Amino acid sequence: MSNPPPKKAIRNPGGGAGGPAGGPRGPAGNTVKFARRTSSGRYVSLSREDIDMEGELAADYTNYTVQIPPTPDNQPMMDPASVAMKAEEQYVSNSLFTGGFNSVTRAHLMDKVIESEVTHPQMAGSKGSRCAMPACDGKVMRNERGEDIDPCECRFKICRDCYLDAQKEGCLCPGCKEHYKIGEYADDDPNDASSGKHYLPGPGGGMMNNSKSLLARNQNGEFDHNRWLFESSGTYGYGNAFWPKGGMYDDDLDDEGGPGGGGGDGMLPEQKPFKPLTRKIPMPTSIISPYRIFIVIRMFVLIFYLTWRVRNPNMEALWLWGMSIVCELWFAFSWLLDMLPKVNPVNRSTDLAVLKEKFETPSPSNPHGRSDLPGLDVFVSTADPDKEPVLTTATTILSILAADYPVEKLACYVSDDGGALLTFEAMAEAASFANIWVPFCKKHDIEPRQPDSYFSIKGDPTKGKRRSDFVKDRRKVKREFDEFKVRINGLPDSIRRRSDAFNAREDMKMLKHLRETGADPAEQPKVKKATWMADGTHWPGTWAVSAPDHAKGNHAGILQVMLKPPSPDPLYGMHDEEQLIDFSDVDIRLPMLVYMSREKRPGYDHNKKAGAMNALVRCSAVMSNGPFILNFDCDHYINYAQAIREAMCFVMDRGGERIAYIQFPQRFEGIDPSDRYANNNTVFFDGNMRALDGLQGPMYVGTGCMFRRFALYGFDPPRTTEYTGWLFKKKKVTTFGKADQGETDTQSLNSKGAEDFDAELTSMLVPRRFGNSSALMASIPVAEFQARPLADHPAVLHGRPPGSLTVPRPPLDPPTVAEAVSVISCWYEDKTEWGDRVGWIYGSVTEDVVSGYRMHNRGWRSVYCIPKRDAFLGTAPINLTDRLHQVLRWATGSVEIFFSRNNAFLASRRLMFLQRVAYLNVGIYPFTSIFLLVYCFIPALSLFSGFFIVQTLNVAFLCYLLTITVTLIALGVLEVKWSGIELEDWWRNEQFWLISGTSAHLYAVVQGLLKVMAGIEISFTLTAKAAVDDNEDIYADLYVVKWSSLLIPPITIGMINVIAIAFAFARTVYSDNPRWGKFIGGGFFSFWVLAHLYPFAKGLMGRRGKTPTIVFVWSGLISITISLLWVAISPPEASAGGRGAGFQFP
Repeated sequence: MSNPPPKKAIRNPGGGAGGPAGGPRGPAGNTVKFARRTSSGRYVSLSREDIDMEGELAADYTNYTVQIPPTPDNQPMMDPASVAMKAEEQYVSNSLFTGGFNSVTRAHLMDKVIESEVTHPQMAGSKGSRCAMPACDGKVMRNERGEDIDPCECRFKICRDCYLDAQKEGCLCPGCKEHYKIGEYADDDPNDASSGKHYLPGPGGGMMNNSKSLLARNQNGEFDHNRWLFESSGTYGYGNAFWPKGGMYDDDLDDEGGPGGGGGDGMLPEQKPFKPLTRKIPMPTSIISPYRIFIVIRMFVLIFYLTWRVRNPNMEALWLWGMSIVCELWFAFSWLLDMLPKVNPVNRSTDLAVLKEKFETPSPSNPHGRSDLPGLDVFVSTADPDKEPVLTTATTILSILAADYPVEKLACYVSDDGGALLTFEAMAEAASFANIWVPFCKKHDIEPRQPDSYFSIKGDPTKGKRRSDFVKDRRKVKREFDEFKVRINGLPDSIRRRSDAFNAREDMKMLKHLRETGADPAEQPKVKKATWMADGTHWPGTWAVSAPDHAKGNHAGILQVMLKPPSPDPLYGMHDEEQLIDFSDVDIRLPMLVYMSREKRPGYDHNKKAGAMNALVRCSAVMSNGPFILNFDCDHYINYAQAIREAMCFVMDRGGERIAYIQFPQRFEGIDPSDRYANNNTVFFDGNMRALDGLQGPMYVGTGCMFRRFALYGFDPPRTTEYTGWLFKKKKVTTFGKADQGETDTQSLNSKGAEDFDAELTSMLVPRRFGNSSALMASIPVAEFQARPLADHPAVLHGRPPGSLTVPRPPLDPPTVAEAVSVISCWYEDKTEWGDRVGWIYGSVTEDVVSGYRMHNRGWRSVYCIPKRDAFLGTAPINLTDRLHQVLRWATGSVEIFFSRNNAFLASRRLMFLQRVAYLNVGIYPFTSIFLLVYCFIPALSLFSGFFIVQTLNVAFLCYLLTITVTLIALGVLEVKWSGIELEDWWRNEQFWLISGTSAHLYAVVQGLLKVMAGIEISFTLTAKAAVDDNEDIYADLYVVKWSSLLIPPITIGMINVIAIAFAFARTVYSDNPRWGKFIGGGFFSFWVLAHLYPFAKGLMGRRGKTPTIVFVWSGLISITISLLWVAISPPEASAGGRGAGFQFP
């Protein structure tokens, strides 16, 4: 038996228009019509006598709404439940929450977050009136527009705390001593079981019992009627009735399921043709077929060549022949690992118009056209404001807040692992500037939406702009942005001066206290040099002068809602003289913005960036629980406003429930035009990753990746494929994939738990895996359901009903934020599976690759999204030494993977064979450096000794060499064709492969072996992000030569090969029987090595006078020593005629 559907009060503001004359009236004289909605979507009227009756009623009518704007005489009041909700929201957004190990979670109310004035009503510390209660200086509660909320008709100003006290003391208004009016929305329950919609609970099912207050909304916040009242074309009352398309409501169907005039076209959703959101485009056969053929040809040629080399040793120099044959065998194996996963590259395209039609267009399941897209939580991680400039982080935040995605579905979380007040105030400044930047981007359709990049674009900024006020608006926003940058740049000095002033005041207080007590001033206790916030209180994070509980590795957890969650309905700006820009037709809401600094304490392993990401996962699950997560480094920003929508096309399409993440290619700005050190890495991002997209999906390579939250929790996909051989496969569907097809309502979701998605997981083991947060565990089934694609096609076996995500997000309350503080504490992960099975995986400096491998190993798939416009842009180190250190970190992580249980040799049957080969290559490629280093010395050894790797340059050897070279060139040209890269990029990649292979990769192997065998931990410094002023040369760092031991091997290789060529040439010229064939053979290979080292040599030159003397000293010393050592071991023979006399040591 199901419960009877609740009654619903439909209120028409204003006079009695639109309702029966004798209908019941509220306290303000407004007509109230009682009705209830049947399962078919009809509204059935209820008389006063029938309000408390149950059962079906026969009196049907067509419902309509009259929109009458508020007037000075008709100002509907906020009901107490709605006022309480606004009060809780304001309390959360104005409080700094701290807590952690052995400490109570505290909420510090902040009236002032930054020195500058805050204007946006969503932001913490925004301006407002003061409470009228005696001895209270609290701020009055405000609505979405920042206007004061008056819970009583007398307009008595009251703050949150005083209002709650008044409710406890008889609910009397302190001003007029009258009872607060009871709102007419008290019985309004949108969670109507008969409406056909399945509303979802909050992330944790709600931390407070306030279901009534969370549902009530300010009726003034839904639509700004005043803006239309005085328009010349507007009317008052008459003609304002809203009639749906077709004459009735779109969801008005009869009880038998037949059309009742709704939808416009009279066609049921299941009768409409299915429109896919994405399309897979295979490579042209004219390119990919020859590519595969040449791979096969070269593979067989290598087999025949190596067989011939083994059978024909060079008896004159077996040592040289042995070294070369071992290296060539490894190179052939390494080449095969690299080429096999490239046999099936694909392209993909998306259809954003279909996405909008399915998820944001009015339909029977979504009559108001609210967005049915899933929520998205965006993570931005930073650790050190000295190495990662806060201005770069702030502009990244601005690009995220301005993204083209439903505002109410977007939330941004900033993880400050350093706990710096500088980062905190910079984020507050960014939130304040977003008040003008985000509406400006929406109004004029700005691209890119990162202000620094937008205002730096060369060319005509008015191209494609049609609004007459664009130039004026752009000029004003540019000035505001310049002032914003000045404020950001001045923050360090502002914080220092403020802290010095407050610390001096504390010193004076201490001296005064000592004088009053008569203590000896010479024995005064030392006052801590604290870092102070703008409101005159201690910063709970890291201080400039480290102190107990205020150091980088020892501080409390901090959580601040910089921008509170927006209202569910659009909030349009107003044309006011005080406003810089007219935003009267622009939605001025901003996404939620949260600052988070996880707790750090001595004795706890914080697991670096992976630990910070997992803290973000838990914090966001409690606060917003977006079913998808997009992560960024602080120097990567959104360059294409619709990039998020492009990614959503893949996960919301048929089969999208099996996709764990969407990886975007990493693009960089500020790279030198020649890309000397292959910083763009286009061969990998446009070649290897595109090829993996045709298999099980691309690897996770860090920033710019959108995850399914459910996959990060370590669960299996709803449908998996097990590969039992190279060519055959066996499909297996997990149980929960079909178990929940009919369980999509709120009650079933509340009854579900994490154990329902894993057969090995029981209710007793859930805390062992995820921790002891009940809110976090309750959010798991909700996130899983919200991430499903629409069940609009019979082939969608694991979908959700349309319209199920149109419900507004519940507002934040203090207990929810307090729970979020507890899950970012340093002890939360103790004795759990975070970092082992759940979230980002620990134990490797390349936690991104390992985390993606774990998902693929469980059967998930991934997709590579390459929009026409670069989705995200970031920075990369252009300095040679910095670039080598970056590659060293990646290669060290690969060595760690090879010696861990994440080696692809140990993968499960759910990993496709060629995908396994790709992951195997990730762990093996650094070991190529050992053979590459030896092979780079072989040409020099050949020239010094006079022998070659083969006994004679016969026809067979030359034919093999020619065939191998031609097939290599053909493969390179074809790869350039299907990947879309330039030939120069391909050659730069080959050059840097040899440079990094003989330096960074070699060091990575040594470090990895030391860690595995001796237990020596590897530490890496944070890569500094460049912050270039407008007047500086953006390529200045390219010419700076920073000495590092990584430079020694390539320098040695280059100098020895140069000396070897000169030595062999002189010996051949002065020889009675010159052997030019061997000189040409050895010289050709030596020149080939030097050609690859050309960018390295050019980098060492730098600008005139920039190269350190130590570089030349080490180079000359090493080269001369090795040359003399070789001559001493094998001196050249003297000729009989006296020419070319031998060299002897004294």
